[in-house]
This record gives sequence, structure tokens and C-alpha cells, in this order.
Amino acid sequence: MDEVKVVVAHSERTTLRVGDVFLKVDADQARIDVEVEAMALAPVPTPKVLWRKPPVLAIAAVPGKALGELGEPSTASPAAWAAAGAAIRKLHDAPLPPWPGRRLDDLAADLDGECERLVTNAVLPADLVTRNRRVAEAALRPWTPVFTHGDLQITHVFVDDDEITGIIDWSDAGQGDALFDLAILTLGHEEHLDDVIAGYGTDVDLEVIHGWWSLRSLLAVRWLAEHGFDPFAPGCEVDVLRSRM
Repeated sequence: MDEVKVVVAHSERTTLRVGDVFLKVDADQARIDVEVEAMALAPVPTPKVLWRKPPVLAIAAVPGKALGELGEPSTASPAAWAAAGAAIRKLHDAPLPPWPGRRLDDLAADLDGECERLVTNAVLPADLVTRNRRVAEAALRPWTPVFTHGDLQITHVFVDDDEITGIIDWSDAGQGDALFDLAILTLGHEEHLDDVIAGYGTDVDLEVIHGWWSLRSLLAVRWLAEHGFDPFAPGCEVDVLRSRM
């Protein structure tokens, strides 16, 4: 019998791997609905849905290996990073999914509230929060919505021989800002941003990318710490915030 491996486990979601099958157990069925529909609509390689019996979704493993890991140097080639950029562009050029993404006003309110909690609870130094809140302002502007993955972490993009073999974890997909996807992919891996942009095939506003790096990190630090992850580890979210000082 194949070994059962816990990939991620917290109060909202648990993912198990048994051989080449991933079992995702999610308390929020709407989130799973989005994931299944987004994978069906996305014009890029995605995992095959094997079966679904709420609250469990079974998907097949994709070939290849992740582009990298936050906090660790990526061993992927510049060509692989460029291929990721090209895949993202293909997604962004696709028709919009039928469900909306996050509203700009809601995002700004969440950011203000989170910054206040980070300072009040002494999670981060006030000057670090204040500086990154100013940087994040660049991302808080109107954008033309595109089909976004919504959580395009480096561990969610798989490559083999410099080709994209699969993009996983689509539960945050929706209509959103194209530069958000590019920023999340390169969070903590700024040195690969030029390769991603080259593959994406168009100029981007670097100030907005920097804004999304700060915004995402500010919103994530406390949640990660409360769910068993370490945003203070070298190269992770707190280091991303410090790099903006």
C-alpha cells in the first residue's frame, strides 16, 4: 500500500497524497466548486480530476517538479521561468471566468485592518508595516480584470525539461489583476522576475509588482504564523517586507 503523506493541514483544508493521487478535504464546498470549474476552463495544463465526493476532491499528480520553493534558491532554468510567464499570459488572455474576484475596496479595507493588527499585537515593527503599507499602495489601483489563478505560488507551478506540465491549486481563481499573478509567482524570487516578464511578452509596471509583494506579505504573515507556517524563515514573507526598507 502506498504511503499516506500529509501535504498541508490546517483548520480550513487538508491535502493528502497517496501514491499519484491527491485527496483534498475542504470545509468550504464553494472553494472546491471554484477549483474544479477553473481547472476545466483554464487553457493551461492542470491536474486531472479523478472523482469528487464532498468534502473530498481527488486529483491526479502532475508530472515534473515544482518551479521552486519559497525561502530556497530555485534550480529551475531561466527558460523554465520564461515558460511559466508564457503560460500565465495564455491564462490571462483567456475569456473571463463567470464569477467575480476580490473588490478593490474590500482588499484595501482588509489591508488597513491587518496592518493595524500587526502593529497592535507587536507581530512586526511599526516602521516595517508602515513602509510596506506605502509600497502596497501602488497595487491598490483600478485594473482591467483577467482570468487569474489567484494563488500562483512557486510551488503551484510544475515543470519538466523547461516546459510547464501542470499548475495546481485553483481555489482562488477568478477575475483579477494580471500583475498579481506575476507578483505571487516571483515573491521571494525577485531575481527571476525578468525571465517571467520575458516569457509573458509585455512590459509590466514594476512598482505595481513591488506593491503586490508588500501587500501579499502583509496580509499573509499573521495567518501563516497562526496555521503552523513560518513567515519569519529566511527568504520568506518577513524577509520580503524587509527588502522594501
